[in-house]
Amino acid sequence: MKLQKNGGGNAGFYQKLFALVLPIAFQQFMLTAVSASDALMLGFVSQDSLSAVSLAGQITFVFNLFMGGLTMGTSILAAQYYGKGDTLSIEKIFAYVTKVSFLISAVFFLASLFVPELLMRIFTPEPQLIAGGATYLRIVAASYLFTGISQIYLCILKNTGYAMKSMIIGSTAVVVNIFLNAALIYGLWFFPKMGIAGAALATSISKLLELAWAYVESLREKHVRLHVRFCFAVDKLLARDYWRYSLPMLGDYLVWGVGFTMYSVIMGHLGSDAVAANSIANIVKNLIVSFCTGLANGGGIIVGNELGMGDLKQAKKYGGLLWKMAIVSGIASGLLLVALSPLILKVTALSPQATEYLKWMLVLCACYMIAKSINMTTIAGIFPAGGDSKFGLICDTITMWAFAVPVGFLA
Repeated sequence: MKLQKNGGGNAGFYQKLFALVLPIAFQQFMLTAVSASDALMLGFVSQDSLSAVSLAGQITFVFNLFMGGLTMGTSILAAQYYGKGDTLSIEKIFAYVTKVSFLISAVFFLASLFVPELLMRIFTPEPQLIAGGATYLRIVAASYLFTGISQIYLCILKNTGYAMKSMIIGSTAVVVNIFLNAALIYGLWFFPKMGIAGAALATSISKLLELAWAYVESLREKHVRLHVRFCFAVDKLLARDYWRYSLPMLGDYLVWGVGFTMYSVIMGHLGSDAVAANSIANIVKNLIVSFCTGLANGGGIIVGNELGMGDLKQAKKYGGLLWKMAIVSGIASGLLLVALSPLILKVTALSPQATEYLKWMLVLCACYMIAKSINMTTIAGIFPAGGDSKFGLICDTITMWAFAVPVGFLA
């Protein structure tokens, strides 16, 4: 969906925005739904199973931080070149980032396959949680290879006018994942009963499906394609531009995300009750904040398109409108979380102590939704689209590592 200059005023802006935001938000919601289904289904197996997979999932979380940094840099350049109508440059960036992403994915694959126990000991000293998490990581390792490539495909689709198709592919993979979760965890129909291993296998199979479909979609007429020759014949100017945008974004994702992972380390040393409650709270928060994520990503694409066409005035105007929308969506998200909290506490099969932890975690999550929405829209959407990807790195380094993580350990 290439934007036309001035796009019919505010009405045109909102039409363009929601055509991007809704598919991205729905896809984000569906991705979080996988974690929700893992937690809900494994919670009925045992609280230790839920806690083990929650901690093992932190490895996937860190992997997704790398993917987030890579795809954000890709989005910035792809949106700008798409605004200019320069398909060749998009294909060169596509190939280069796919190569980088595959190499990073291979590191996570090898570590999860061969030293999963070592990874689990980072988060917990409890033997039963280490054993369950290691089982999960060995099987889910293959999904890192598939995801590392499929996410770049889906990113290119979103930024070249096919956001809806990207949503359909990603969401279908999620539905398959949830179905296989139930079948393989509990042994439904003719499937074997595998417990934790079943949840991991479901993830790997669904990610393979996602990659295969994204590849086939890219072969269609007028779609940007992955050309192997561009993987090895690097355009040095494009690569330099890419890292100029991406390195600060990647650094920001890692500084924030690894700091956030430290919360799981803290919880892991407080016991299974704290881990289980934290797992549910994060899942609920991520489900509800999906629209804010879509607003940040969709808004960044639109601002990037306008800058690609050289219309700085219109890009600034759209940035102001996005900031106001972020406040509204943050308030709505917080109120929704408050309204759903009693239901969440009733349906989760947790111990009394874990339920008490969860109650207060949900209250605190609701309180910070407005700030979360504004920060995502500005730091992860508008600023990078305008070329400022360093502010987020500086901001998160100070807030996470000078305040949040030390205070978390002390508390």
